Amino acid sequence: MFTALIFTALVGYLLGALPFGYLVARAKGVNIFEVGSKNPGATNVRRVLGPGPGNLVFALDAAKGALAAAWAFGSSSKFTMDFSVPFSLLNGTYAGADWVNMGMAGLVGAMLGHSFSCFTGFRGGKGVATAAGGCLVLMPLGALVAAAVWVATFYASRYVSLASILSAVALPITVFIQGQPKPLLVFSSLASLFVIVRHRANITRLINGTENRFVKKPADKP
Repeated sequence: MFTALIFTALVGYLLGALPFGYLVARAKGVNIFEVGSKNPGATNVRRVLGPGPGNLVFALDAAKGALAAAWAFGSSSKFTMDFSVPFSLLNGTYAGADWVNMGMAGLVGAMLGHSFSCFTGFRGGKGVATAAGGCLVLMPLGALVAAAVWVATFYASRYVSLASILSAVALPITVFIQGQPKPLLVFSSLASLFVIVRHRANITRLINGTENRFVKKPADKP
């Protein structure tokens, strides 16, 4: 079991380390590490290159988190792919300790890979999209509630960072209220803390009133 967990985490790390933000921006002739907030996440890509590339990066980053959590469904000794399994958790059913542990190991690896990618000198994003994709597999209801909190907060404040922080807080609260297994509650709490810590500079700017709001660029006049 331990060997399987390490192997799953390693695969998750390599998936998470795929620097989609950097690659999409580079395809447009931009080094995302040198512009905007210098972060390769979807938000900075969207600010610099527009909604099309930004949304693409978000989708790809979320997909690698989902795949990292889902690719080894089954047990510690039998690797299978069954995307129907996690949705049994919507009604609070426990899918089994082996499945939960394998999924969490894969997602932890992916979040670390995204934030500290071996392909970009151990630089990376803040892990929100990758965590969201993995949590949608592991904790569907919690992820959907967190997404709703993100949307509501963003459109009310136009602060991406505040929306990400509050959605991270909403995840373990929803998991707790739903009565999910303790390993998922602990994991969701630690994942939430990881996202919040990655936003520590944003929190300082929010407190000081210097955080940038996300505003649409004015359309170019013909």
